Amino acid sequence: MEVPPVSWSVLPLADPSPTPGPVTLDEAAERAGNAASWVEQNWSTWLSVGLRILLIVVIATVLRTVIRRTITKLIAHMNNSAQAVEGTALGGLLVNAERRRQRSEAIGSVLRSVASFLILGTAALMVLGALNINLAPLLASAGVAGVALGFGARNLVTDFLSGVFMILEDQYGVGDTIDAGVASGEVIEVGLRVTKLRGDNGAIWYVRNGEVKRIGNLSQGWATAGVDVQVLPTEDLENIRAVLSEVAEDMAKAEPWNERLWGPIEVLGLDSVLLDSMIVRVSAKTMPGKALGVERELRWRIKQAFDRAGIRIVGGPAPAVEEEAADPSAGVAAPSALASPTSPQALASAPIPPAGPTPGSAPAAHPAGAPPLNKP
Repeated sequence: MEVPPVSWSVLPLADPSPTPGPVTLDEAAERAGNAASWVEQNWSTWLSVGLRILLIVVIATVLRTVIRRTITKLIAHMNNSAQAVEGTALGGLLVNAERRRQRSEAIGSVLRSVASFLILGTAALMVLGALNINLAPLLASAGVAGVALGFGARNLVTDFLSGVFMILEDQYGVGDTIDAGVASGEVIEVGLRVTKLRGDNGAIWYVRNGEVKRIGNLSQGWATAGVDVQVLPTEDLENIRAVLSEVAEDMAKAEPWNERLWGPIEVLGLDSVLLDSMIVRVSAKTMPGKALGVERELRWRIKQAFDRAGIRIVGGPAPAVEEEAADPSAGVAAPSALASPTSPQALASAPIPPAGPTPGSAPAAHPAGAPPLNKP
């Protein structure tokens, strides 16, 4: 059967998004009632969660503020105690105000950062837990990110941790002279990652704290100034001891060495005895970092005292010796046995006579003016 063609012009166009009709009063009342019932069912939950979050935030903020202020006051108390001790005689020698200030500021910064991280991190996790958010994926992602960061930046973490322990243990500070193995010099800045040193030639060394395996601090406690005096083995030891004791007493009373010396200069005795010399050891305790200057001054004074006492130091100029009058007989040789021609020595050393006529016969005289005899 043949289907008649459809005229598309007469078909109504379908509206893909039909416009809703006007909302009636009953529908609006129904919707408002549903919303009110939903709010009425959940408002207690919202209120409890909101109050819990607000309480967490308030407690975290207050706790963080209190802890930071406590740390700041503790650091300020440390600085004040350092300044109080600094005016005393011993405090002026042992306490460096700049070193103490930088160390306390570094410790305070580390403690404040750690406290803020722990408190705010714990508060954030508690807020997420109050919102019924599953923390397992978040913690797992944070753990993986932490492991990756630890492997990728392990040198940075090592430097930071080493710097923290160096500062907390007060291994060195600003103004100290240290030997860090990789470099040595005076500490001019201490950081959590890098320590800045100024070398003897003026160069500034940046040493990573993680690379420091040992620290030799030459500025803590006291230093030892030692001088070895090398003299001839023929010198009188009692005279040497007396001269050195006099030098030690004079130096201990002179300015400014009386402040730099922390004890009497001691003559320790013979350090070694050799065939051509002997070494006398002199030692003294000094202020940290002042041993080199004390040794130089002590050598200066010992040399002057030995010159006045006539004690010769090995390597010094030899004393002048008066030459004795020459013996006139020293240049006269002993009489020789060969001087007499009749002596057995002279006869034995006489040359062998040439071959000629028979012994005892005189040779024939050759007439003067005659021609020479021709040989056959």
